[in-house]
Amino acid sequence: MQALLIIIIAAAIMAGMIYLHRRHWGFNKLVFLALVLGIIGGAAIQLIYGPTSKTATTAIDWINIVGNGYIALLQMLVIPLVFVSLVGAFTKLKKQTNLKKMTTNVLGILLSTTAVASFIGIMSVLAFNLQGASFIKGMAANSTAIDAIKTHQATLKGLTLPQQITNLLPTNIFADFAGTRSSSTIAVVIFSLMVGVAFLWLRDNQPDEARIFAKGIAALQAIVSRLVKMVLELTPYGIFALMVKATATSSFASIAKLGTFIVAAYVAIAVMFIVHTIILLVNRINPVAYYKKAWPALIFAFTSRTSAGTLPLNVKIQRDSLGVSSSVANFAASFGLTIGQNGCAGIYPSMVAAIIAPTAGINVFSWQFILTLIAIDVIASFGVAGVGGGATFTTLMVLGTLNLPVAIMGVLIAIDPIIDMARTALNVNDSILAGVATAKNMGELDHDKLGD
Repeated sequence: MQALLIIIIAAAIMAGMIYLHRRHWGFNKLVFLALVLGIIGGAAIQLIYGPTSKTATTAIDWINIVGNGYIALLQMLVIPLVFVSLVGAFTKLKKQTNLKKMTTNVLGILLSTTAVASFIGIMSVLAFNLQGASFIKGMAANSTAIDAIKTHQATLKGLTLPQQITNLLPTNIFADFAGTRSSSTIAVVIFSLMVGVAFLWLRDNQPDEARIFAKGIAALQAIVSRLVKMVLELTPYGIFALMVKATATSSFASIAKLGTFIVAAYVAIAVMFIVHTIILLVNRINPVAYYKKAWPALIFAFTSRTSAGTLPLNVKIQRDSLGVSSSVANFAASFGLTIGQNGCAGIYPSMVAAIIAPTAGINVFSWQFILTLIAIDVIASFGVAGVGGGATFTTLMVLGTLNLPVAIMGVLIAIDPIIDMARTALNVNDSILAGVATAKNMGELDHDKLGD
């Protein structure tokens, strides 16, 4: 009965937001309202009933039909959007020389910031004195989490890092379009790039066929864009439901027990946001104007914990709000989804490795260890899964390469969702940053739209 009351209250709140939407409330205002109401509602549920009570669990299951349904619809769009966006970017290229410049700029930003993020992650562990057995001592590992980690390990067993990278290549593109592998998204990215390069040859040698193909891709883009717009209309309601779940189910006790690690992670992520801001300033882009336009994507990434689910909003904001050209926006968002994620492939694996290393007799202060870890992080960032928990897979690759034990991940899993929210926002910001900076360097940034 109490669960039903919670569900009715949540439904009433969402009905109120629908009313405000019809009264032409701004999108950003609705998103912020949803975030605040979700935090308040989730905290109230946890304080009154506890994070694991039957009442809270039942209510959250029903409320999160909206949140999970929204994420499912967004994930439905990811593969088609990646394919038509990347191939469409090739069909819009005026010069082949632009492709090299665009790819170099986007990858350069994504990978260089990942290296910086990795270093910041290590320094955060050292600054908060988290490394070694003293941090791990007395903390109980989650048995379910350990089983899940062992399952992840089984997929990597016997594979060297080069073999793991080779495993990212598409072998059956139809299976990858169906998302049957954790690396399916990057496989589709690679296939799309190959199709795009093939189109450039076709345009030079068989222009009639190339024009037909380009028109077909343009039609597909129009359909996918309309689907994206339809789904994004649900953003405030999805954020409300997701935030209620995140706040209600993240145990305050677990947060307090591992509070130092959470603070260290958030400090590292905040420092990395400052690095992103410095890059904006170096490129003479107004950070205030940038973050004002980018924050709806960052808020959604924070609440949903999925870079893949944020992809449609990422592309839309780059193109329509920040003034990035369509081709650059599609490249940066799609590449940033699978390559060089600052939070999941930079900060988090470095923090975990730096905590564990002393237990294996490794000097964390050694420059040899630091440089090796940074290099491994950058390489492992190729193909990181853009979904909640994707950092686990990347971290296992890093720990496996360094021959470090993984038991601590069973301890950290309790508070991982709290850290994953900020990690995902950082990942998404890096891909948007790559798009804006690349467009600026290529002279394809509309400053009127950006408003800087």
